[in-house]
Amino acid sequence: MSLSVVAAKTSPASATAAAAAKGRRIIHQVPLEILEDPLLQQAVATLPGNYNFEIYKTIWRIRQAGFRRVALQMPEGLLMFACTIADIIERFTDAETVVMGDVTYGACCVDDFTARALGADFMVHYGHSCLVPVDITRDIKMLYVFVDIKIDTAHFIDTLRFNFPKGSSLVLVSTIQFVSALQAAAQALRDDFDVTVPQSRPLSPGEILGCTAPRVDMPGAAIIYLGDGRFHLESIMIANPEISAYRYDPYSKMFTREEYDHGAMRAARKDAIAEAAKAKTWGLILGTLGRQGSPKIMQHVEDSLQRAGRKCVRLLLSEIFPCKLRLFQDVDAWVQIACPRLSIDWGTAFCKPLLTPYEAAVAIKQIEWQERYPMDFYANESLGPWTVNHESHRPARPPRRAPREAAKGGSPAEVTTLTATAEEATARPCVRDCGCVKESGSGAQASQRRAEVALGSAPPESGSGAAPPTARLEPGGRMGAEDSSEQSGGGGRTQEEPEKK
Repeated sequence: MSLSVVAAKTSPASATAAAAAKGRRIIHQVPLEILEDPLLQQAVATLPGNYNFEIYKTIWRIRQAGFRRVALQMPEGLLMFACTIADIIERFTDAETVVMGDVTYGACCVDDFTARALGADFMVHYGHSCLVPVDITRDIKMLYVFVDIKIDTAHFIDTLRFNFPKGSSLVLVSTIQFVSALQAAAQALRDDFDVTVPQSRPLSPGEILGCTAPRVDMPGAAIIYLGDGRFHLESIMIANPEISAYRYDPYSKMFTREEYDHGAMRAARKDAIAEAAKAKTWGLILGTLGRQGSPKIMQHVEDSLQRAGRKCVRLLLSEIFPCKLRLFQDVDAWVQIACPRLSIDWGTAFCKPLLTPYEAAVAIKQIEWQERYPMDFYANESLGPWTVNHESHRPARPPRRAPREAAKGGSPAEVTTLTATAEEATARPCVRDCGCVKESGSGAQASQRRAEVALGSAPPESGSGAAPPTARLEPGGRMGAEDSSEQSGGGGRTQEEPEKK
């Protein structure tokens, strides 16, 4: 497959631009003296071999910029590696490290405020994609490390082939740690199945969050979630209630059919909205856990409520508990601008209605209730201005520049059409300069190249080969390797993070 790409003919001006682009690539390329440092290699070997903590790139960034204090932020599932990583950084750079131990639910919890208050000039956030652009963090440089995890991809593929007949429609999704493995599996399965890897921008193809998942218009398809726990899976289940869902746990190698009580969830949310619609005094909660809260959404909700004749009270909270809100007796209903899943999963635990910004819009009749509950909190294409990346909250873009002229006072450069492979056309560095790679278009080849591991080369979690499937999945049943341990339960707001097995 090839794509047409428009490019200018070679000229002195374009040659200069090409040289500058090459220079930028060299700047981000880790030098061989770091990659081939035997002592650093020995130190990196103390970390799990199938976890990519991008130590070499981190060391290079710190040395290159001369950072003096580095803040490390990780979800709880990765904190066990924090001391080892901190020791490596301090040993191979002149920087000191600070491990941030506050709870981290997701990329929305990037806490550059605390890092800056601790005197850090560089922050490394592990385990999540670059949801918060690095250009909005203040007075501190950021690096996102996805922590790509190699799994037994062959067993995952064999499991799907064993449980679904050829020609089945499969929708493959995962979290950022397993997206590379997901793309490699999708490529291998396309010969026998109708495979879709959906995307909800700005997330990568196949990536879902607990509050953001794409809608899939594929009747009769099956959603396949690659990951441990249910929190992220429930997001795409809520967004697509008519599609059956399955989960493959890459640690236990269990394959299960997953269910969700959509009727009970919708009934509970409708009841909360109906009760809140009668409220006179509303409390607006802005989440202060990292970058979780959005002041722009809060301002929009407050303006909307005031136009509807409601009184508003603002409240800042890092975490939201029923016992805390019970202290505010005069508040009739709450809107929390933090995590939508807090209302969806635990709303019934609060004595007063606890709505999401979308539900507040329904309560004051800004929008009708959506039978397909929207899971678009961070999506670019969202339902309304009660979401983070809605177009009304984006900064105005500067006007497009005119085509470059070939010479001073000359005519525009002559244009020709070149041919590029899909891989070359889709793999582009992230515009947020966070060190990751973002995909455009199909993204499959780009993600597969980024994976750094070819299909089948990922070492299995245990043993020396891919364990064959041992049983066919029945409705509500489970299937996996004979020596698989019992899977852990899922659900709840806390994001399940990978742990070393």
